Amino acid sequence: MGGRRPGGSGAGTWHNWARTQSAHPRRVARPRDLGELVREVSAATAAGTRLRAVGAGHSFTGAAVTDGVQVHLDALAGFERVVTRTDGSARVTVGAGMRLRALNAGLAARGLALRNLGDIDAQSIAGAISTGTHGTGARLGGLATQVTACRLVTAAGDVVEVSPTQDPDLFELARLGLGTAGVLAAVTLDVVPAFRLLAREEPMALQDVLDDLDTFVDENDHFEFFWFPHADGALIKRNNRVADDTERPLSPLRHLVDDEVLSNGVFAALNRLAAARPGVVPRINALACRALTARTYTGSSSDVFVSPRRVRFREMEYAVPREHVADVVREVGAWLRSTGEPVPFPGEVRFAAADDLWLSTAHDRATGYVAVHQYHRMPHRRYFDAVERIVAQVDGRPHWGKLHGLDHERLAELYPHLPRANRVRARVDPTGTFRNAYVDHVLGPAG
Repeated sequence: MGGRRPGGSGAGTWHNWARTQSAHPRRVARPRDLGELVREVSAATAAGTRLRAVGAGHSFTGAAVTDGVQVHLDALAGFERVVTRTDGSARVTVGAGMRLRALNAGLAARGLALRNLGDIDAQSIAGAISTGTHGTGARLGGLATQVTACRLVTAAGDVVEVSPTQDPDLFELARLGLGTAGVLAAVTLDVVPAFRLLAREEPMALQDVLDDLDTFVDENDHFEFFWFPHADGALIKRNNRVADDTERPLSPLRHLVDDEVLSNGVFAALNRLAAARPGVVPRINALACRALTARTYTGSSSDVFVSPRRVRFREMEYAVPREHVADVVREVGAWLRSTGEPVPFPGEVRFAAADDLWLSTAHDRATGYVAVHQYHRMPHRRYFDAVERIVAQVDGRPHWGKLHGLDHERLAELYPHLPRANRVRARVDPTGTFRNAYVDHVLGPAG
């Protein structure tokens, strides 16, 4: 799912995974170590050139786009330090270019795990935290809440270590700030002993899910559901911790059929059909609902959290106050029924605890995430605009790495600490080295 990378150090065309963004950087840099990264940043600032770091290219927005220097951090991707506590938890420092898939594998080899994950593991750790990647769990925060320190290269080429006690304001911007504080070189994470999950997936009527939503959310460690436009069905997913010796593995055949053949192969074919004949979308979604089956299995946390996603799509996701989730889903469903907009992709709803990160979508409120998707070969604008109008009624906050239409004036109303974040930007990047069009649009002027 990585973005396409141009070869050599000259210009080339880069695309993100979703093909919603492209860039023509003047230079592509692949620093082999911290010293080379410092030289790249210092040179860009001295030349008045913009510079942006890029990871897997999994953001749908223009967060990584630049016409200046594009920096790939793949070489800064090792385990630097593991400090284990008596309870088995640990603080782990890793290179910021490490992909989540490699991080999960490395943690598992050490008997450790992240507390929570999203369902994609292709991103770099730097990109995932900088855009507010999250999983689901009403008592758990997003990935950036697990960050306890960062090593950062500022626009001046200074290497700084930041944490809640070392320049805490810069730490806030570094761990979730769209890469505007500088280029992350290393991240320290608070991790837990490895754990196993019992996964229970079950089809259910959407109305039943919404009517009993608080019970589902509160009684499970991790709860989410998918719902199907133009249909009345949903798939609920309940993941809960179990003892390490609890074994109920999913058979290799069932995994192949469910997660590859049906969820990717057949699903891709149905979406191609929907693109060719939009009028059949309601029947396709009704068929998908009828085809859903229940399954229960155990696995390591990362194996359960992560799912393969091979069908290309567009996505918009809004964080809304948890108490408004059911009403938002109902209103989106009503709009789809009234307009007949052909949408073959299911929506997804997840949950997170309130946190205190300045630019977190869950800042200061228990949150439900309502994500809507559209197949990449079908129009998405009218659908996404309608959903955006609906969530605006409850002060929805857009995911920083997914499509949305808000600008910094509206976002300043939703994020009380945005002016503070911009003052930090002005302090550490007075020349605007790390700016780009997307940053300017959503964060506004520094200072």
